[in-house]
Amino acid sequence: MREPIEIEVDVTEAAGLGIPAHTAVTVFVPEAGALADPPVVCFAFPGGGYCRRYFSFDMPGSSGGGQAGWHVDRGWIIVACDHLGFGDSTVPDGNALNYDNVALGNRATVEAVMAKLESGTLIDGYPAVLGATKLGIGQSMGGCFTIVLQGHHGTFDGIASLGYSGIHTVVPTRPGAPPAAWPWVFRGSDLDNPKIMNQQAIGAAAGPALAGPESLSDAASAGEHPFAWSFHYDDVPADIVAADMAASSGAADGPLPRWRSAAIPPCGIYMVAPGTVATEAASITVPVLIATGERDVVPNPWMEPTAFKSATDITVFVCARMGHMHNFAGTRHQFWERIHTWGTAVASMRALRRGA
Repeated sequence: MREPIEIEVDVTEAAGLGIPAHTAVTVFVPEAGALADPPVVCFAFPGGGYCRRYFSFDMPGSSGGGQAGWHVDRGWIIVACDHLGFGDSTVPDGNALNYDNVALGNRATVEAVMAKLESGTLIDGYPAVLGATKLGIGQSMGGCFTIVLQGHHGTFDGIASLGYSGIHTVVPTRPGAPPAAWPWVFRGSDLDNPKIMNQQAIGAAAGPALAGPESLSDAASAGEHPFAWSFHYDDVPADIVAADMAASSGAADGPLPRWRSAAIPPCGIYMVAPGTVATEAASITVPVLIATGERDVVPNPWMEPTAFKSATDITVFVCARMGHMHNFAGTRHQFWERIHTWGTAVASMRALRRGA
């Protein structure tokens, strides 16, 4: 794998936030002679509280650039992207971000990177990448934003929703512990004064009520972090779990782990309400991969295809011995392999249709 390329994409006009805005991306490319045929460019979007380096960090004892390096070794171009409000991208004040302007920023990002690849201007001496199949893969909140992007703008030739439900995303707690209660915030309601549709149920819940960093920190300090069981399988090293969960609850001592983002857009609270992306999911016509861990936030993966009512090519994969944060799991290579074989098939089918 060549040295990754860091790019800032100006999305000021596209996002329409009324402030200068950019997204930060890292592009990972194979040597020109090792590029897949037909070529595949895969845009990878992280989940809430994580950044684009979620796709390239190495677990202890591993090397090679994480998931990005794994796919690049097999001929793909990987573009790891920080959404607006994440990582090194612009983080606007207050509640300026919503599903729609995040999608507009991501659309502009994809278009800018593809223009560089197709014109051969991304890297000196690297050939133009023409006729590539564009994939969008999103983990957790990134899956939510990818569904919205595809539903509104048809950006990709195939999408993968990794640990996000098109029906209802639910964060489970350890068996035997009372389930956490999340507010079902009506999408589009003012986040300064949100309309919560399940207020009575939250008041009656036996488990912790989670609505933001402060409530999460309180729940974590009272016992096991509410995310620990579902996010990380039992064989993930304890120090990695501790660092990740400390960052999640705002209790990190020192710099954040490299896979983490200091910012999370408040609009992310919409994503745990039932049906929050129902219309976008139902309108998607390209191939869809629904991939989860054995312990994840998708209550019934086998029901997920019903959310994608217009798609005729839907794949479901549940990876054993894996929690919601897939790239930490001991079985992560199986997960990456399934994404890769699916994406390669999407590219092959697309080439067949274009040649027909």
